[in-house]
Amino acid sequence: MKRFEVLTLFPQLLEPFTKEGLLGRARAAGLLSIDTVDLRDFGLGRHRIVDDVPYGGGAGMVLRPEPVFAAVAAREAAHRAEGRGLRRILLSPQGRPFTQDLARELAAREEVLLLLCGRYEGFDERIREAAVDDEISGGDFVCLGGEAVAMIVIEATARLVPGVLGNPHSMDEESFTGGVLEYPQYTRPPEFEGMTVPDVLLSGDHGKIARWRSEQALRRTQQRRPDLTGNSPPASLHKVEKGA
Repeated sequence: MKRFEVLTLFPQLLEPFTKEGLLGRARAAGLLSIDTVDLRDFGLGRHRIVDDVPYGGGAGMVLRPEPVFAAVAAREAAHRAEGRGLRRILLSPQGRPFTQDLARELAAREEVLLLLCGRYEGFDERIREAAVDDEISGGDFVCLGGEAVAMIVIEATARLVPGVLGNPHSMDEESFTGGVLEYPQYTRPPEFEGMTVPDVLLSGDHGKIARWRSEQALRRTQQRRPDLTGNSPPASLHKVEKGA
């Protein structure tokens, strides 16, 4: 079983997402465990305080270290008692970018993955220094909190767990497999509003279809994500992209 835990101030945001679709089926089948941990349960005092104003001034509030350290320690102790390790991951724009390769890395890890979601202006720096093992970013943007990124990490990682996808071959030819984007896909009808399916896909010649798909995958990657191949798009591809 692949285990995820999400430390958050808003556990209700995660519940509907993880109960539907393939994630919900995988949970019901015992392939995945996805639990939330309410940071407010570890807040300070009668009002369960979790944040405070930043030293030095500035806008917004910062998550205090005490509730986060206490929550992480509690989860470590719980898993240690059951013989499991815990991988503590801070979700932050300052982390390493989340990629398909990183999803594969996380899927292969045996520890429980604890995803720490920030809110407000972020975390007290001591959390980053001593309470986590890794720091992951969803991309070069800033969200209201880490929950949306946690959902991305969970879904991209969970689908790589054996048995989660109904057809394991679905992962054989998709974007980022082999360092390229996926080739164009078509289904019925063969003609729709003047747009037709390429003849090669209707030919029944599997060799030609495989070559066409490979060529289209590389061409699309060069057009849209040349950074993946380390090359700039050829001039002819620029023309196609501009509709020339």
